[in-house]
Amino acid sequence: MRLTAYLILAGTLLLWSGNWIVARAVRHDITPGIATAGRLLLVLVLLAPFACPGLPGKLRALTRRDWGVFAALGFCGGGLHLAMQWLGLHYTTATSGTLYLSTSPIFILLLAAPLLGEPIRHRQWIGIAVSFCGVALIAAHGDPRRLASLSFNVGDMLALGSMAMWGSYTVFLRLRRDTLDTIQYLTVLCLFGLVYISPWVAWDLAHAARVSLNAAGFAAVTYSAIGSLLLAYAGWSYVVTRLGAARAGVTMHLMPALGVLLSAIFLGEYPHWFHFAGIGLILVGVALASMRPRA
Repeated sequence: MRLTAYLILAGTLLLWSGNWIVARAVRHDITPGIATAGRLLLVLVLLAPFACPGLPGKLRALTRRDWGVFAALGFCGGGLHLAMQWLGLHYTTATSGTLYLSTSPIFILLLAAPLLGEPIRHRQWIGIAVSFCGVALIAAHGDPRRLASLSFNVGDMLALGSMAMWGSYTVFLRLRRDTLDTIQYLTVLCLFGLVYISPWVAWDLAHAARVSLNAAGFAAVTYSAIGSLLLAYAGWSYVVTRLGAARAGVTMHLMPALGVLLSAIFLGEYPHWFHFAGIGLILVGVALASMRPRA
């Protein structure tokens, strides 16, 4: 059973890391807004038959607070963060983008303070500072002149913003008090995501040149919906129940390494010295920020 869990864990991390590679590969074939909306629609079509029978009654029982939490979850994790990720990969490499995955614990720490009342200790502030030094090094591509002038790659900033939204989503998850099961929750989340992404899709349809869905774009949307959302989500749930949240959670830091490897194999994007130095600083900062004080 443990071997099976580790195999599923490896597959889950590959599916999530591969989403960055796919987004970078099809950046000229589909716009970020249409890709995100297509992903949400496909997931809704697949989940609706299982979610709809009991969903209306549970929705009527939701309080105003529950709807507010869902609205926040839908904004931060319903799709806009993915569209920012896909747009960012128009301007930066998948190698750089995937390295920012390790910043999510830092954003969770920063957002948990005002939203959940969890204090940030001195050692954690040091860890945050060290991590953002690593972020700045990658975003400036190791160029001291960019660091001095705070001139960073817009794609890196969008990828980082996507991670900040994902951190917000993780914090808001802790505020849930509703009775929806997993399938019902994902259905509602995707519906909110479609509402938030609709202005972006309208802009794409009015101004973008690539609104037709070709074979590469369709394949990317299908992978993103079924692979990196449904299969990966199911796999992660299985792994957490078998291995525990702490043991599974620490493996998330393998995703940048997998992303760099996949970028080299499929995209021919090879890491530079500032990638290694930057991810080293980020991981050191995360380690400092994650240390628990002695009792």
